[in-house]
Amino acid sequence: MINVKDQVYNAIKGITENVSDGHPKEWAKLPAIQYTEEDNSVFEWVDGEESKANLRYRVDIWNNESTSLAALAVDRAIAPLGLRRTACGDIDDPSGLKHKVMRYEGIIDVETEMVFQR
Repeated sequence: MINVKDQVYNAIKGITENVSDGHPKEWAKLPAIQYTEEDNSVFEWVDGEESKANLRYRVDIWNNESTSLAALAVDRAIAPLGLRRTACGDIDDPSGLKHKVMRYEGIIDVETEMVFQR
């Protein structure tokens, strides 16, 4: 397993003030972006050692208006990391906020830390 959470955070932290890897605590500052590592598992073993890992990240965006601009900014920020967006959709939120969920996936070479898109 290789940790790329810092790279994901560094890529998206400039989009808005309210970016975290936990549920947003500051709802007065919107848009809010939450990123979660959903999967970081072994994809391939070579000679008993992990050689490639499967990565999947979920990005949630909340806003009191459209989430489209923030979603486009997230796409632009995450694409250079080599992760590919595999899903994007609006979620009904009982709070009345606009809520978009995006998923990104990639295969990372553990030794070189290069991401291979699926």
